[in-house]
Amino acid sequence: MKRAALLALLVAAIVVAFVLAKGSGSNNNTSTSASGAPVTIHVVNGKPQGGIQKITLNKGDRVRFTVDSDVSDEIHVHGYNFHKDVKKGGSVSFNFPATIDGIFVIELESRGEQIASLQVNQ
Repeated sequence: MKRAALLALLVAAIVVAFVLAKGSGSNNNTSTSASGAPVTIHVVNGKPQGGIQKITLNKGDRVRFTVDSDVSDEIHVHGYNFHKDVKKGGSVSFNFPATIDGIFVIELESRGEQIASLQVNQ
């Protein structure tokens, strides 16, 4: 009986830890650190693996991210109006100063598929 109760407590603790870890990840999206650490966005079947990635940093930091894609498309950073083509099976990198505060969509332009959200805090 004691063994079953301990096993039930262990399972409950694992479930709680999993739920907390999942919740803090906000749909498994990744974020940059305050220093603007680079982020890699993996596009699989024309969609961002793990959901729309969130890149958060402060105005004045550098925006640094790479898109690895299994489809050809144009990567468009709205607001900043940066465009770069990525080939199927290729990757493309962005590195620019965060000079405009706000929230901006990063998408596969031709598909209209959002792959990331760039949030620049003032």
